[in-house]
Amino acid sequence: MLRLLRAIRRAGRAAEDAPDAPTAPRPVAAPELGGSVQVRHVDAGSCNGCEMEIASAFGPVYDAGRYGARLVASPRHADALLVTGVVTRNMAGPLRRTLDAVPAPRVVVAVGDCACDRGVFAGAYGVVGAVGDVVPVDLSVPGCPPRPEAVVAALRTVTGR
Repeated sequence: MLRLLRAIRRAGRAAEDAPDAPTAPRPVAAPELGGSVQVRHVDAGSCNGCEMEIASAFGPVYDAGRYGARLVASPRHADALLVTGVVTRNMAGPLRRTLDAVPAPRVVVAVGDCACDRGVFAGAYGVVGAVGDVVPVDLSVPGCPPRPEAVVAALRTVTGR
């Protein structure tokens, strides 16, 4: 046991150093959240590229949790929605109902080019539109897929940390 503790101590910290605080303006509802945010992720019709980057953002290297962001399983426990992908015809209704289930104050973050402006899926027959065409969006994270640092920076903008 002592040998293991020594090895852990030698390895040191695995997380990246904290970058400078984001300078983007905070969403209107963000100050009411008190410096921490419970996040519900919604895939509205993506290719799963953004999901992999979100998983990295909440993993041990980028560690979005140290800035007060935490993933939750229910929209009723969430303060923010992290929406990825274009909104497909089958997901427009569930996305609206999920947003309705999130208690106020709430923040919606569109992650990826598809969520921001339909990306490569613009004009596809099964696409209703971008996330902003279906629900109001407070913050956008561009990129195809966006880097984990960009996702963490957006969440830091919401938490203010």
